[in-house]
Amino acid sequence: MGQGSASGPYGQITCVAGDSFVISDATGDIRHGDQGLYVRDTRFLSRLAVTVDGARPRPLAGRATGASSAAFFGWLPYDPDATADPAVIVKRRRVIDGSLHEEIIVENSGRAETEVHVEVSCGTDFAYIFDVKHARELPLAEPNALPGGLRFERSGGPEIVEITATPEPVVTGDCLRFPLQLAPGASTRICLDVSVKDRYGTVTPGAGCEQLDRLRVATGSQRRTVHGPVVRCSDLRMARLVRRSLEDLTSLQLPDPDAPDDVFCAAGSPWFLTLFGRDSVWAAFMALPYHLGLAGGTLRVLARRQGRQVNLDTEEAPGKILHEVRRGSLSYRGPLPEVYYGTIDATPLWVVLLSEAWRWGLPEEEVGALLDNLEAALMWMRDYGDGDDDGFIEYVRHGDKGLANQGWKDSWDGVQFADGRIATAPISLVEAQAYAYDAAGRGAEILEHFGRPGADEWRQWAAELRERFHRRFWTSDELGSYLAIALDRHGDIVDAPASNMGHALGSGILDDDQAAQVAARLGHASCDSGWGLRTMAATAAGYNPLSYHGGCVWPHDTAIAAWGCARTGNDAVAGRLLRGLVRAAPFFDYRLPELFSGVPRTPAGFPVPYPTACQPQAWAAGAGLLLLRACLDAQPDIPNRRLTLRPLQPFPFRRLELRDIPLAGGHLDVVVEAGRGVDVDIRGTDVDVRLGSDVG
Repeated sequence: MGQGSASGPYGQITCVAGDSFVISDATGDIRHGDQGLYVRDTRFLSRLAVTVDGARPRPLAGRATGASSAAFFGWLPYDPDATADPAVIVKRRRVIDGSLHEEIIVENSGRAETEVHVEVSCGTDFAYIFDVKHARELPLAEPNALPGGLRFERSGGPEIVEITATPEPVVTGDCLRFPLQLAPGASTRICLDVSVKDRYGTVTPGAGCEQLDRLRVATGSQRRTVHGPVVRCSDLRMARLVRRSLEDLTSLQLPDPDAPDDVFCAAGSPWFLTLFGRDSVWAAFMALPYHLGLAGGTLRVLARRQGRQVNLDTEEAPGKILHEVRRGSLSYRGPLPEVYYGTIDATPLWVVLLSEAWRWGLPEEEVGALLDNLEAALMWMRDYGDGDDDGFIEYVRHGDKGLANQGWKDSWDGVQFADGRIATAPISLVEAQAYAYDAAGRGAEILEHFGRPGADEWRQWAAELRERFHRRFWTSDELGSYLAIALDRHGDIVDAPASNMGHALGSGILDDDQAAQVAARLGHASCDSGWGLRTMAATAAGYNPLSYHGGCVWPHDTAIAAWGCARTGNDAVAGRLLRGLVRAAPFFDYRLPELFSGVPRTPAGFPVPYPTACQPQAWAAGAGLLLLRACLDAQPDIPNRRLTLRPLQPFPFRRLELRDIPLAGGHLDVVVEAGRGVDVDIRGTDVDVRLGSDVG
């Protein structure tokens, strides 16, 4: 791994602020591959490289200093062929806030006056994000000099990028040149501002060099900071993981263009910095109770775009929650519409989020305003989710475009048989049935509370689904019984042991014995890599430890399973999965990536990165927060002024201290010491906090 809290594979460092981000190498340069400055899915800089007297500074350190900022240090010796003490030190600081601002400080650390020539080489290909992902080479735009900098324009398009500098540079071709005369110990500062323009408007940096430190603070506050608890833990890795999780969830927030007060989390940088139904919902779910506003905003953003009609091209249907929104055509898939609905699980998950946010204290008026959307989502499950009337919700792609697989494992080989055959649609996923069951029961509870009709009908619908599920989804192998990943078009069990079964644990669709069987399988070495859950068990023919959905570890997937194990009383497996992710976190500088390899953990080993993983990624960032919930098995019921806590036994840490957990207008402190019990202090609210042993 490279340096820095935001470093990705091969030493890359990412800074993110809303729908803008920059990826560079560990020296700060943007030179190749997927590196660049991106705004709204377009790369506006594909080159930003600094040399001094024609040489690249030798790297000393490069780190993210926050989710949206980074610093880099390099040096040059007196003699380029020597390894003497540094003669010239180059310091770079950058902040992304709308667009990019960068400070370059060149310091003479020698004893004699020196003249140096600093050169900043710039370039852009204006590539769309998926042109970059699929390594499509595009021609570079021609540079044009302007007062104090350079300007690039896309041929035949509206995109423009301008790089301006102080002091004023000498502009030659695509380079900004700065001749500097430096006395001993003296330094000179160069400030770069990058402004971009596209069909949506112009984006400029928030401030100049003199406000760089203050800008870093403002950047976080302009979005709605996810304020978590003060976490102290005997395992320092857990506290650091939570802090990074909160920071990354803040950096990934975007406002709804139609209602800017409502924010949601984009799915992840670099490939998915946009609204994703499933990902945005899970991120908001995981951030509870620390950011009820994020949950409310996410619910409303998706409700505004809820399906109203049947459209086979977009997969839209009345009541359906969208899969993703893109600005511009998806050239990697073909001309898909900007709003695409090809997802089987976002709709029931939206209902689950509404319920969980309400249980954690989302104001009644906010929940009440979404009741029509709730009813529409429930009716989608019944009227459109089950296209073949077999009693399960399933998906099938309509037409030649769109996603063949429409669960969270949406790659072409994401649903396999144990012998490696690929399942064919219509496909009924195991987790989709669990989500639908959970959504129906939760939806019934809300309808009843608000005096709406239909609660009994939805409870009956859920009970019938549960009975069918128990009859159809169980299979077995030499290790025992487990839940199949899916049923295929023929109704056959798709029997590869996969992590999907873990999503059923927290839904209530399983009885206690069944939940124990699922937890036992997930805890087996074929599924648990030691760093987290493999998406497919190592015993399956299609297993590959570096397969996107066929063997890699996804932190959100592991956290959901750990939370589900806690909810069903399978504490030993919950603790084991939790500790695996906590062990992995420092190898990624506590910014858990979208996914990493399923190679098993060894005493001297480390988790192997996946080369194109998003980092930061919303539900990976949220995983750390969900692990906290799993530790306490927190069960909210704020409408009835109750909260139940049942810390894991055995507890995974010697001591865990959580201060200032927001709760119903007040705050909650919880201290758990292994073998000694739990201390609870609640302030500013009348919520009754019970320990699990107090509940009959």
